[in-house]
Amino acid sequence: MTLKLTVAVEEFPIDRPFVISRGAKTLATVVTATLERRDHVGRGECVPYPRYGESVEGVIDAIESVRIALEGGADRHALQRLLPAGAARNAVDCAFWDLEAKEHGAPAFVRAELTSIAPVTTAYTLSVGTPEEMFEAAQRASDRPILKVKLKGEGDAARIAAVRKGAPRSRLIVDANESWSDRMLGENMAACARAGVALVEQPLPADADALLARMPRRIPLCADESAHDGSTLESLRPRYDAVNIKLDKTGGLTEALSMARNARKLGLIVMAGCMVGTSLAMAPAVLIAQLADFVDLDGPLLLARDRVPGLAYEGSRLFPPTRELWG
Repeated sequence: MTLKLTVAVEEFPIDRPFVISRGAKTLATVVTATLERRDHVGRGECVPYPRYGESVEGVIDAIESVRIALEGGADRHALQRLLPAGAARNAVDCAFWDLEAKEHGAPAFVRAELTSIAPVTTAYTLSVGTPEEMFEAAQRASDRPILKVKLKGEGDAARIAAVRKGAPRSRLIVDANESWSDRMLGENMAACARAGVALVEQPLPADADALLARMPRRIPLCADESAHDGSTLESLRPRYDAVNIKLDKTGGLTEALSMARNARKLGLIVMAGCMVGTSLAMAPAVLIAQLADFVDLDGPLLLARDRVPGLAYEGSRLFPPTRELWG
């Protein structure tokens, strides 16, 4: 019953530059953990994120720090104590879920105590740019039912209006990625209201969002950078109406499932979110999507090249993973 751990770094080009308030990316660099036992193989993928102090090298070091424990018999439940929440634990945790599904002959969604797993509709992300650029991007994507609009602060009211003009029928989520200030909050929220925005994600910096608890909210606010694992849920409630659950923040599917279920008990709207990764990173998040009100699992749609086999998308319709991919 000896377990073998393999860690690899892989790169996938992004189809168009992915631009948010903190900068641009043209390459998705991911870390993959593979667990092998007897004739069964499980895989998990994570995306190290500098915003949370992570690097590819740091994530690899963190995974290597638990190699002896894992190859000595530590299981997925022990992993929750061995590593903190974050990208490193996510890769290994999801590899365990995949391995367990294959060893037991039961799909991961069954082991996660979900009654079924069904296709979901994902948001499609528009990078931040000039209002003219975002109008054109919105026009190109106007057949998609949900658009997630990246913003950057100054001038966002014009960007929001431009996207709404370019995609008049799409449901809109806006994501400021912490780029708004107290001063611009009122103007930008009013612009969102005029555009019929359904959800506003992380308007203020995570360490400076106390104002949100005191302002009247016509549009639900969603915590992203302010939300990590389940321990942060109670503190979010005065400031936010929703939470974006990402496996790279929670440290894997194990904690993400618990967090999603507890968020719903607390009356919070749930979003299943992602970093820019491949289908292997999105596949376990499809389980969280079964519990979510909003789904943002478009990572593979933004890539120039995905894994083979990958997830199946029909437009914005995302289908559950096959056994060959994960779970």
